[in-house]
Amino acid sequence: WIVFWVFDIIPIYAADIQDQLKKQFAYLSGGRGGDGCPVITFPDYPAFSEIPEKEFQNVLTYLTSIPSLRDAGFGFILVIDRRQDKWTSVKASILRIAASFPGNLQLVLVLRPTGFFHRALSDIAFKFNKDEFKMKVPIIMLGSVSELQGYIDKTQLTEDLGGTLDYCHNRWLSHRTAIEGFAQKVKQTAQILQSFGTELAETELPNDVQSTSSLLATHTEKKDKMKEDIRLAVEQGDDILGSITKPVTENPEYKLNQDQLDNQTTVERLLAQLHETETAFDEFWIKHQQKLEQCLRLRNFEQNFREVKAALDIVSERLSAFTDVGNSCSHVEHILKDLANFEEKSSRARMLASEGDAFIQSNHYAVDSIIPKCSELHHLCDAFTTETERRRNLLNKSLELHGLLEKSMKWCDEGIYLLASQPVDKCQSQDGAESALQEIEKFLDTGAGNKIKELNKIYREYAHILNEDLKEHVQKVFQKQESMEEMFQKRQVSLKKLAAKQTRPVQPVAPRPEAFVKSPCTSPGNEMTELHQSRGGSTMDDEENLAVLRQHVINELIETERAYVEELLCVLEGYAAEMDNPLMAHLISPELQNKKDILFGNMEEIYHFHNRIFLRELENYIEYPELVGRCFLDQMKDFQIYEKYCQNKPRSESLWRQFSDSVFFQECQRKLDHKLSLDSYLLKPVQRITKYQLLLKEMLKYSKNCEGAEDLQEALTSILGILKAVNDSMHQIAITGYDGNLNELGKLLMQGSFNVWTDHKKGHSKVKDLARFKPMQRHLFLHEKAVLFCKKREENGEGYEKAPSYSYKHSLNMAAVGITENVKGDAKKFEIWYNAREEVYIIQAPTPEVKATWVNEIRKVLTSQLQACREASQHRTLEQTQSLPLPTSSCTSPSRNHIRNTKKLEERKADPASLEGYGTTVAPKCPEKGKGWAKTSHSLDASEENDGWSSAEDPLNSSDAEEEGGGGGGELKLTPGKYTVVTDYEKGISEEFTVKSGDLVQLIREGEDGLWYADLCLEIFIWLTLNFHLTSMEGKSRVCHFVQSSGHWTPTENHQFCVASS
Repeated sequence: WIVFWVFDIIPIYAADIQDQLKKQFAYLSGGRGGDGCPVITFPDYPAFSEIPEKEFQNVLTYLTSIPSLRDAGFGFILVIDRRQDKWTSVKASILRIAASFPGNLQLVLVLRPTGFFHRALSDIAFKFNKDEFKMKVPIIMLGSVSELQGYIDKTQLTEDLGGTLDYCHNRWLSHRTAIEGFAQKVKQTAQILQSFGTELAETELPNDVQSTSSLLATHTEKKDKMKEDIRLAVEQGDDILGSITKPVTENPEYKLNQDQLDNQTTVERLLAQLHETETAFDEFWIKHQQKLEQCLRLRNFEQNFREVKAALDIVSERLSAFTDVGNSCSHVEHILKDLANFEEKSSRARMLASEGDAFIQSNHYAVDSIIPKCSELHHLCDAFTTETERRRNLLNKSLELHGLLEKSMKWCDEGIYLLASQPVDKCQSQDGAESALQEIEKFLDTGAGNKIKELNKIYREYAHILNEDLKEHVQKVFQKQESMEEMFQKRQVSLKKLAAKQTRPVQPVAPRPEAFVKSPCTSPGNEMTELHQSRGGSTMDDEENLAVLRQHVINELIETERAYVEELLCVLEGYAAEMDNPLMAHLISPELQNKKDILFGNMEEIYHFHNRIFLRELENYIEYPELVGRCFLDQMKDFQIYEKYCQNKPRSESLWRQFSDSVFFQECQRKLDHKLSLDSYLLKPVQRITKYQLLLKEMLKYSKNCEGAEDLQEALTSILGILKAVNDSMHQIAITGYDGNLNELGKLLMQGSFNVWTDHKKGHSKVKDLARFKPMQRHLFLHEKAVLFCKKREENGEGYEKAPSYSYKHSLNMAAVGITENVKGDAKKFEIWYNAREEVYIIQAPTPEVKATWVNEIRKVLTSQLQACREASQHRTLEQTQSLPLPTSSCTSPSRNHIRNTKKLEERKADPASLEGYGTTVAPKCPEKGKGWAKTSHSLDASEENDGWSSAEDPLNSSDAEEEGGGGGGELKLTPGKYTVVTDYEKGISEEFTVKSGDLVQLIREGEDGLWYADLCLEIFIWLTLNFHLTSMEGKSRVCHFVQSSGHWTPTENHQFCVASS
């Protein structure tokens, strides 16, 4: 494939014998003899005989290898300088050189010793011992340098031999070392390229994109490293060449000797060889790279082919099952957008087929593999295009039909509205009737372009898209149109009769209040008949108008419901499903992956509920709009799924803000052709759940006298309850700092912001005064088992991140809470007190209405706790009665009046309004043995500070008696004697009696039914039950219930006061 030229490298290198060459006992100066023979000079070297034989042979071998083969073939001229030596040394040197010289010899010139004796001796000895030198070339003994110049030109001799040749041994050694290193570099580079080329040629092409791409990257990296090595080698050669030619560069008259010229030629030849090797490798690499790139494109093509074919198969399957022709214009338009998305997916297949065709045109090496795939893609695309065109034609016809139907329905609605808007009283006159008649005729003229003319023609023209549902819809629209036209015809007949009457026009009779109270017996028959006819006509017209308005509301409800379902489907298919689409995976950032549930919440659950259940149920009520409340009530439990969606909304919105600029969302929005971004559609469920209550209010307004009015009112209340629950839960999840589980506190009943003052018995007086006059801003959360006090903290941010959070401060257990409904001086204030007013919280609501709502809700909680305690008490009492004998005066034997009191309390519980001003103290825990249950108290003066509702155990939390002498013994046995009242009770009605703290009560005797007569120093008696809360001389306490009855006081209304023995 590539022929690499490798220069023969001499096995001995200057670098290997550098130390031996530095001794300079022999050197190659670069001079030449007359025939071009290289000159090797042996300078005078005193220690010549001491040179090791191996070093001597290495140097001679190396020096004779430097000249070119041509010059070396001429033979070498040896110049042996022994002018300063002895004859014996000269003889030894000549013999050693003759024995070790590896090359051909042309001539041996010896500069004999200069001393007279040694020169004479050398002449004689040389003549007689000439044969001992064993040299086939002449050995000439020279007496001076001038004689030497007769054999070798002066310019070819160095300065120490009387010549002019420029020679520096160190420079020569440096050049030789560099040239030989460069030659080795060139050789190594050629070998590496040869090896790399073999590796590339033998590499098998991978079968997948990743491996092919990795192989291409690896080979490219190795190629770049090779190119870098070649570049460095070329720089090295250029530097050596520059060093050799430096004298000529500095002095143009300078002449390089032959050895320098040979060095220059050698370096230039090596550089040329290096360039040729690089060029050959580049050519090979281009072909190899092209093949790898073709392979990579082929693998990408094959991978894309598999993905596109799979996607096209899925789309084709969906398209074949895509038989829906829509149920409205907006629905059909949405389906057409989906169809356009299908086509966009098929366009990728066409692009891929075109790419394959380009491969074929460029003579790709794998044409045989590409052609079948391109053919299959073209076939699939053609089939898909044919099917989408067929579906588009059907949908366009469906869009055309729905356009006709909607125009007809709109025309009918406008006509019905016109009939409803014509005032009946004005039509009684001739001018009014003619004007109304002209309005009707003018409107009917617009029907030419709006109404359906022939039903059978519609059936024939749109037969290929008419399914059962659509056909039924066409029939309903046509029937509505016929009904509307019939109404117009009747109205025209009536108006024409009115317009034709010229004399005594009928005067409308207004329904006067007195007309309704007249007895038919006292009214003339004709007058009553005329009156009833007039009222009947007016009532019918009013009912007709209300029916039209109800129809408008149900139409809006159903149409907006359809649009809502379509929008949810659009989001789920256009965004949520695309997050799982492998073709879109490259557009989704890693941080957004697997976050679909956070972004969309339970939107899919909401969609399935509305699409499969609620919308279909709504459509059943289109002819009976006043009954639509039943539809809401039947599905009310399912609407609770919105609470989960709304609770997730803050997390969803935070995630959206983080990735709103994502290319993925922009691409999805572009495909859907949406003007608004995804966050607008994520808000749709929140907007929809709030829209229902508005539509129900409208429907209820027009259906007050209809059959379904109660269901509408109940549905409206339920929807508002769901909205409140959603709103409350959004606030509840924002509570921070609460250590327990909020779910254990029971259902969240109310939440809101209030001004709060505290007034506690414990604590420093200054702190109490400060707390009393400086309100705190607190957000209260009322649960079934506790009320939480939190501090509202506004957050910085946008959207839901700007929503406040609530920092938990403290809570009150509802089992120990009481309320005072009114606080003097402010109708918006009420009290929540704890542990018998040990802690008092004065709450100021924003409005009296908010206060009333909270008081009623707290009252319901306390009442339910009271009832639970009573039931537990009765159960415990029943067990005690069965196990232990009790005295007849025990509190476990309620009187008939007490039974009546319990009934009245239950009636008050059933009617929250009747509980206004009603106070109670409830013991939530079952009493210990020997302790009676604290009963309820009644106060009709709500402004009294101590009147209120409580769920604390009255004997433990509302009295100091236990601290003084409580905790021991069993039931207190009352005895006749004087007792002191310790708690005020002011009468609420004239029949009741006022008792003040400090009043004396004289217990006279116990009645037969367990009630006591008492003397209040007013010459009347009262009955006291044994479970009255009294404080006797011994410090025991009881509860007293009483009302005035025929000069006696009987316990019918659960009133409470406390007395102490005097």
